Amino acid sequence: MPKRIPEVDRYIAKSSPFAQPIMNHLRDLVHQTCPEAVEVIKWGFPNFEYKGNLCSMAAFKEHCTFGFWRGIELPDPEGLLERIGKTAMGNLGKLKKIEDLPKQIHLEHLIREAMKLNESNSSAPKLKRPKTIISINLPSELNKAFSQKKNKDAQHFFESLAPSHKKEFCKWINEAKKAETRIRRIEQTLIMLKEKKKKM
Repeated sequence: MPKRIPEVDRYIAKSSPFAQPIMNHLRDLVHQTCPEAVEVIKWGFPNFEYKGNLCSMAAFKEHCTFGFWRGIELPDPEGLLERIGKTAMGNLGKLKKIEDLPKQIHLEHLIREAMKLNESNSSAPKLKRPKTIISINLPSELNKAFSQKKNKDAQHFFESLAPSHKKEFCKWINEAKKAETRIRRIEQTLIMLKEKKKKM
């Protein structure tokens, strides 16, 4: 399989004049550092593969980018990589001229480290999304009702509910403007909970 493909030649040729020398330089550097790297066009832009996705580059109207698929795992003592959203990718930011590129020794280091990751055949770690904490303002009257023996079944069902369902009950009670309305809603809540019904 050819290491360089004409599709990448055409991609660079169609790019803005400022981007062409940057992309040609990066292309040569990848092949120089990783002679086994193979070019492919994925998602509409050039990618370099070596035992999996290694790195990629893309040109836009006013800048171009160069990034690593497993950027979050790469040793980056110089702080060169910017994380892309919530993915494991990382790139060098917006490149508008050759001078925007890091020193060649640092780029070669990143490419070699990316190669080692793919050679290890370990998958990229999944970024855990922070859990959404739902605040529940439990009405004091409801809490007091739960302390009564006759309402223990209602309390147990309430405690088994997802936070969002608990919040619906509490919100409904706390929104009552009149004391009698609040009392009535607490009574209705206890009946629903005993019948194992959720507040929709």
